[in-house]
Amino acid sequence: MAAAVRLAELALELGRVDRDWAILAEGNCSMLSADGRVTVKASGVEMGRASPDGFVEVALAELLALIDDPKAGDAEVAATFDAIALRSGGSRPSVEALLHGVCLDLPGISVVGHTHPTPVNAILCSTRPTLLTQGALFPDQIVVLGTRPLLVPYVDPGLRLAQEVRRLLAERADDPPRAIYLQNHGMFALGATADEVLQITAMAVKVARVLLGAQSAGGVTYMDAAEVARIDTRPDELLRRAALARPGHPRPVVA
Repeated sequence: MAAAVRLAELALELGRVDRDWAILAEGNCSMLSADGRVTVKASGVEMGRASPDGFVEVALAELLALIDDPKAGDAEVAATFDAIALRSGGSRPSVEALLHGVCLDLPGISVVGHTHPTPVNAILCSTRPTLLTQGALFPDQIVVLGTRPLLVPYVDPGLRLAQEVRRLLAERADDPPRAIYLQNHGMFALGATADEVLQITAMAVKVARVLLGAQSAGGVTYMDAAEVARIDTRPDELLRRAALARPGHPRPVVA
């Protein structure tokens, strides 16, 4: 129940109407407990109106077994989620819970937030979604988002998408992303805390707005790769990154 309370607080922040990160039943958030249980938003629950009873608990191992089963398909997903609903008093997790499981299986990741911010989706739905991933624009972007966010070409949400992201993450196990961009869909923020998920989402939205503004002003200029690498490894920036990730750090004020 404690995880559901904390997640409801996160969902309300991610789903704030003034932020325009998720409307209606868009988006999702999840949390991994020390005993391997995933608490995730139930299907149909609005982020901006979430309460603790709008979340479902499932074993991470159960989600991963389904994802890693080469014979699994829609029928197996439906059967698994029906069983979860029976155990949860009728609440059914969103099919995106599978991708949450993939993200929560990464080292150091305990909280995941999935949103559809309008500025981010404006780029993800454009002819140049790689604008979000081909370079860094300013130092704070590097501190919060790292240097290699992941862009995933459009895949039908659900089992296929979870399997594809799991494959892509395995290819870069030595450098997992903090942000995953899903073409024509939205973004996932991966953090150690709820505050870190909010920070990642807020920074991704700022990056998207700066990109859209730079494009309208004549074009995008990315930072030099050597400067990006320097900021990413500077001791003072590493300390700032760690401080930002700590629970209880002031939450970003983003309209």
